[in-house]
Amino acid sequence: MGINRPLELSHYFLEILSTQLRCYHQERIPRHGSIVVVSNHRSFMDAPILMAALSTPIRFACHHYMGQVPLLREIVIEQLGCFPLEADKNRQKSFFQRSQNLLQSQQLVGIFPEGTSPMVNFTAPNQVGKFQRGFAHLALRTQVTNLVVLPVAIVSLEEVSASGLPLKILSLFDPSEPLFKQSGLHPLVVYRQVAVFIGNPYLITPEHQEKYQGKQAKNLVAELTEYCHHEIRSFIQKSS
Repeated sequence: MGINRPLELSHYFLEILSTQLRCYHQERIPRHGSIVVVSNHRSFMDAPILMAALSTPIRFACHHYMGQVPLLREIVIEQLGCFPLEADKNRQKSFFQRSQNLLQSQQLVGIFPEGTSPMVNFTAPNQVGKFQRGFAHLALRTQVTNLVVLPVAIVSLEEVSASGLPLKILSLFDPSEPLFKQSGLHPLVVYRQVAVFIGNPYLITPEHQEKYQGKQAKNLVAELTEYCHHEIRSFIQKSS
């Protein structure tokens, strides 16, 4: 996989689907250093959308089953450069190890902190779920200089919804995921028009890293998680 292959495929993917993309506040994107990109998540198009909007390849953490399904694995892992999380018992450890290695090599890591739920359950375009805090722990414990957490909002302006595979089929590839045990079909959201809003970067300073211990660590993680959630939610609510 060439270094720019994921970006080229992202643009091609949007062209094939005739998706119109607008991006706002691109001047906020850091041009150097390690970046954790945090965004809301409703569609299989979100990773290519963000790469096209930021004009750079992003290494996204993705669900374990995506590394198990033939064809999907070739597209998502080998072509777009996403990295699947391990099975349930090793998920957290593998997430931190892979992400820290990428950040230490000055690559962008993308995380969807809402998790799997908005992908497998119907979610309204103006809805943002609760954020899991793994990305905040990652940013605060990774030993790199001037790491930035960049909140980015994906705002659907026009979309088409369809139904995909039965969810229970996906449980064959990841039996540990409880969401795959429910009845119904996996929803597919296709953006016709979509806007991407770049939030204000959150710089992780040496002072943050020094305070990442004990009770202070819990407060820092909560603060960073809420900051990103508020930035993203504000853009989506203002655009709805």
